[in-house]
Amino acid sequence: MGNKINTNELLIKNGRVIDPLNNIDSVCDVLIEEGRICYVGKVQKQMPEDKVIEASGKIVCPGFIDMHVHFREPGDEEEETIRSGSHAAVAGGYTSVVCMPNTDPTIQDETSIEFVHRMGRQTRKTHVYAMGALTKDRKGVELSEMGLMAGAGAAGFTDDGTGVQDASVMRKALKYASMFGLVVSQHCQDSSLSGNGVINAGFNSMLLGLPGMSPLAEELMLWRDIQLNKSIRAKYHAQHISTKGSVDIIRKAKQEGIPVTCEVTPHHLLLNEQTVAEYDTNYKMNPPLRTDEDNAALKEAVKDGIIDALITDHAPHLQSEKELEFLYAPFGIIGLESALPLFGKALIEDGIIDWPELVAMLTCKPAEILGIDETKGSFTKGKWGDITIFDPEEKWQIDVNKFFSKARNCPFHGWDVKGKVCYTIVGGEVRYSSERD
Repeated sequence: MGNKINTNELLIKNGRVIDPLNNIDSVCDVLIEEGRICYVGKVQKQMPEDKVIEASGKIVCPGFIDMHVHFREPGDEEEETIRSGSHAAVAGGYTSVVCMPNTDPTIQDETSIEFVHRMGRQTRKTHVYAMGALTKDRKGVELSEMGLMAGAGAAGFTDDGTGVQDASVMRKALKYASMFGLVVSQHCQDSSLSGNGVINAGFNSMLLGLPGMSPLAEELMLWRDIQLNKSIRAKYHAQHISTKGSVDIIRKAKQEGIPVTCEVTPHHLLLNEQTVAEYDTNYKMNPPLRTDEDNAALKEAVKDGIIDALITDHAPHLQSEKELEFLYAPFGIIGLESALPLFGKALIEDGIIDWPELVAMLTCKPAEILGIDETKGSFTKGKWGDITIFDPEEKWQIDVNKFFSKARNCPFHGWDVKGKVCYTIVGGEVRYSSERD
């Protein structure tokens, strides 16, 4: 392709086009004009060679949307910047990402929301959105200036990294957020039960001599929030659920018609608490890795449509931080550049769902939760030409040393996987090509 592609016209030919929102799954073409989707079908138009992408054998779908990443800017730019994180995003097929507000300082006013958006635009890679903090300094005591942040374009609100402990504060937050129609995204964790836990509570934590984090810490807050939201009916979203109990609570709430959505990470589908046995801090997550039974319940929930979105919880850290003792090392791993094949390994190779269902959980479903479905998440004519093209059969080995992210904290280094991003197109412009990788 070289560097000749511009935003005016682009034709993607002969790919397996999957657009779950419009029930499209066929071999055809996608035409982009002026950066927007123009036509999906067989295109007879003759185009200059440098404006055509041949996609035979590839899947062509709306650009992936990750509604849960940490880019560490402002405050910890040595770990990740909006620029480096954006490069990692497009390399993973993501055309839109949502940054969490637990930066230093906290993203909790209109100026900080605008800062993240501006830095994202200047980087010219993926679309970068930001959620604002639910409460001031994420202390769970006083609501933040949610109205001003909504006016600045906040994608929603969360105190991610910690849950709002006070039920009365959470109730006010749900009520206030509902006025703006924005999602409240909760890190469900009752601190009185999670304490200083660093892994899943149970036999394994006793064996390793590490403090455990009870599954009830997640499930109790989730249950409480759903009860609070019964009458308010705000857009409530449970982040990175990890237990069978959480699945059961959400399944029941959905059956009762209570508005609740949720997300899951690849590591909570593929890894379990046994992997912590070597005290490798790349397996230290929050919420922690759970049991085989939890893994199976999460996969079943994906199959049943209980889980709405697939996310990475991309959480970069310095190598020196992750080399601390297990008790003192920070939680979290990076995930943007390895997500597609890992979700494929967990959900496609195991026969849980098919590609159209997986694509939906990476595109139209998160777009709907975030309220950006008017512009993103499908190939509906007139929407932005945000497109991911990937080879579902290409085999490769995950090598963190080749990542665009500044960080290297990834437990999947060396894994043999299948499924590789070939092109990431944002607004009709090729922002990533594996040919130039």
